[in-house]
Amino acid sequence: MFFRRAIVWLAFVFLIPAGSAAWAHTPLMLCMDNGDNSITCQGGFSDGSSAGGVIMRIKSSDGRVLQEGQMDNNSEFTFMKPRGDFLVVFDAGPEHQLRVPGRQIGQ
Repeated sequence: MFFRRAIVWLAFVFLIPAGSAAWAHTPLMLCMDNGDNSITCQGGFSDGSSAGGVIMRIKSSDGRVLQEGQMDNNSEFTFMKPRGDFLVVFDAGPEHQLRVPGRQIGQ
C-alpha cells in the first residue's frame, strides 16, 4: 500500500507540473491585412510573455522563404503582402511554431 501511494505522489509531483508548464507557454498569433498591401502580425504566449525577437518567415506555396524577420519589441511584424499563395510562419523554436496560410488573413 505504501508503494502505491508513493507512486501516485511522485506522479503528482513530477507529471502534473510538467504538463501545466508546457500548456502555459502556448504561442499565439493574429495577422491582419492593413489594406495597403501590407500585413501586420501580432504574437505572444499564453503565459503573457512577449514574442519580441521571435523569427518570422513568409514562405511561398513551394516552401521558398520570400521574406524573413523578427517580431519587434511590441511583438509585431509587418511585411509586404506577396503575390500568390503564401504562408506566415511564427518560429519560436521546436513545439512553438505557428503557420497561417495567407488566404486566411483578412482585413
